Amino acid sequence: MMISRRFLMTASAATTGLMAFPVLGHAADAPATEGPRSIGSPTAKVTVEEFFSLTCTHCAHFSNTTMPQVMDKLITPGKLRIVYHDFPLDGVALEAAMVARSLPPEQYFPFCSALFASQDRWAFAQGVNYTDEIWKMAALAGMARATFDKAIADTALKTWIQTQQVADEKTYNIEATPTFLINGKAMPGDLSYDELVAALGPIG
Repeated sequence: MMISRRFLMTASAATTGLMAFPVLGHAADAPATEGPRSIGSPTAKVTVEEFFSLTCTHCAHFSNTTMPQVMDKLITPGKLRIVYHDFPLDGVALEAAMVARSLPPEQYFPFCSALFASQDRWAFAQGVNYTDEIWKMAALAGMARATFDKAIADTALKTWIQTQQVADEKTYNIEATPTFLINGKAMPGDLSYDELVAALGPIG
């Protein structure tokens, strides 16, 4: 699937409430790349935390099939907020997460969505260089090459993501991706919209 810059800009315009949720180990003077990433109103009645890997096919399926309904029916009306936790399952996902976090925070969700929509092309295609493919996507999002090169070489950011992942695994007993923390309960699996709504309970 071809992902256009127009798609990224449209998705970016739909995101709100970023950078308003505390993340384990994030100091006030920490780099912006280490800040929290979320979509939805900070005053939403319910907050869900999602632990995902950009090379996880189940995460991609959720993003491509369930999230459009979640966005339309729950996030846009201000009922739900989702806080994202990078939980890379391999080095490819880790590099992609580092690039995503090196974009402006409001572009994090649309960029990850675009990566999920084209996952077969950049993560699993035979004979391609995944770094080159991620760069193509980052360029569509408006990232300069110098920024991209700095992102994939950022050892401090890599360590931070991995440290967060270990802490999340221990704190929330994360064993698979995607996993959703809903009302204090970890729910693993590619949830359908109906399954998610049932787990959320009444949210107005």
